[in-house]
Amino acid sequence: MLISPPPATEPTPHHAPVDHTAGQTAVGLATLAVAGLLMWGASHIPGDAGYAGVGPNFLPWLVSGALVVCGLLLLWQARTGGFRHMAEPSGAARGDWPALAWVVGGVVANAALINHLGFILSCSLCFALAVRGLRLAEGQTGGGLQRVLSDLLIGLAIAAPVFWLFTQLLAVNLPAITTTGWL
Repeated sequence: MLISPPPATEPTPHHAPVDHTAGQTAVGLATLAVAGLLMWGASHIPGDAGYAGVGPNFLPWLVSGALVVCGLLLLWQARTGGFRHMAEPSGAARGDWPALAWVVGGVVANAALINHLGFILSCSLCFALAVRGLRLAEGQTGGGLQRVLSDLLIGLAIAAPVFWLFTQLLAVNLPAITTTGWL
């Protein structure tokens, strides 16, 4: 009886683990920086207690405190072995700049046009531009005129109820097209 040697296997390439400590530490420090900016902003809001004994600066201070806790936990994890059980990132090796430009363009257009077009129309435009960018990032086509109109209508269907909720129920002043408060 002949015994054949085991089949030769090619060695698998061994990749050294990538050290993400510097980037993870930067995420923790950035979180703490955002918390610091929120604290600075909250310190400029008057703290006079309202009806429930809570002033208008309560929520910014609460969020700031939560961000400080998160930032410290992120720093601790980064410095003691890195983010636990972190999967390798998926997606493309490089950013999709044209898709990002569509999303950023939507946000900038919203900020620039909200006082001229009103909340509903500017947010609808923001939605349509951002969705186009996200579609492009997924490798889909941007779509033609019908897709653009569909996205604008979906944005309108989302923005209008949000506008009405804030202006009619919560009495928050948002830029409107008309003086009636419904558009």
